[in-house]
Amino acid sequence: MRVERILPGAHPPASLEGSVLTRDLVAGGVRMPKGRRLSLEDLRALATDPAALGDGGVTVLVLEQGDVHEDDAAMSLADAVAGEGLTTRGPAQSRVDLVAAVDGVLHVRTAALERINRIDPLEVFTAFDGSVVKAGQLVASVKVAPHVVDEAVVEAGRRQAGFGRRPIVRVAPFVPRRVGVVVREAIHSVARERFEASVADKVEGLGSTLIGITYAPDDAAVGGAMRELASGRDRADVILTAGGGSTDPADPFYGAVEELGGSVVRRGVPAHPGSMLWLGRIGRVAVLGLPTCGAYSKATAADLVLPRLLTGERPGPRLVSGLGHGGLLTREQRFRFPAYARELDAPDG
Repeated sequence: MRVERILPGAHPPASLEGSVLTRDLVAGGVRMPKGRRLSLEDLRALATDPAALGDGGVTVLVLEQGDVHEDDAAMSLADAVAGEGLTTRGPAQSRVDLVAAVDGVLHVRTAALERINRIDPLEVFTAFDGSVVKAGQLVASVKVAPHVVDEAVVEAGRRQAGFGRRPIVRVAPFVPRRVGVVVREAIHSVARERFEASVADKVEGLGSTLIGITYAPDDAAVGGAMRELASGRDRADVILTAGGGSTDPADPFYGAVEELGGSVVRRGVPAHPGSMLWLGRIGRVAVLGLPTCGAYSKATAADLVLPRLLTGERPGPRLVSGLGHGGLLTREQRFRFPAYARELDAPDG
């Protein structure tokens, strides 16, 4: 990069075409923001309006071999950072925004994000990993601070981003899922209506279908209800349970999962409230267990786990391991929840 200065009264040479302005000014009635690549017309305007340059003139940056303009650098980095479910907006003053193209769950490879941000002067900033987002929502931005950057620096950032092979940022879209519920708990009249409405709000609010709620009168009935939902052509994609005892190894839900050839993959979620949740799978069917029906009318870590299951993500330790960062789910953290859960109360304790 070569630094030149255009002085008042001077006639900028045509060789400065494409050079980059380092401060805002107005010449010939045209506003020229910093970072602008000067055209021949801009140079003529500067020559005919010396007052625009002030007393000391203006510095411009001439790109040489290996130099990249800020906008091109940001676009190149954004191309490597962005994955599925995103559209780009910009650049504007070297900032490229990544916008959710679909409703879904935001995924951010935070370790790789940090490695990129160690590279001077690259900047990539995002919403929280695991956030539930709507189409049109800003989820990340890419920016380069100086007007001109070394091409090698941009390539270093792209390497950290995997050149788009493993995107830093993506939105997993909600996929219509069939969701069934099994309850091992005595619940009647108004409380049952409240529970059923709450479950429907959660499932249908994320674009899936509630195919039924089965109330198992005793432990023996739990296995049959689980088998019906987990088997056959009309099986559920996700089974929600209520009324189990996650700390009891002899809980009938655990037994049913095992009898059906499945497994429990996680007891407790690293978030509060969430330690009484559990995750399992029976073949391709995901199982999410809550301790009581009342928990479905509260905002808990289940409201961060369920959306991920409804994008088709497989239940397992990696699904929940990242929830610990930001896992104190106080009211101040409600922006991370789906819209249906943001006004719900949190359980006591």
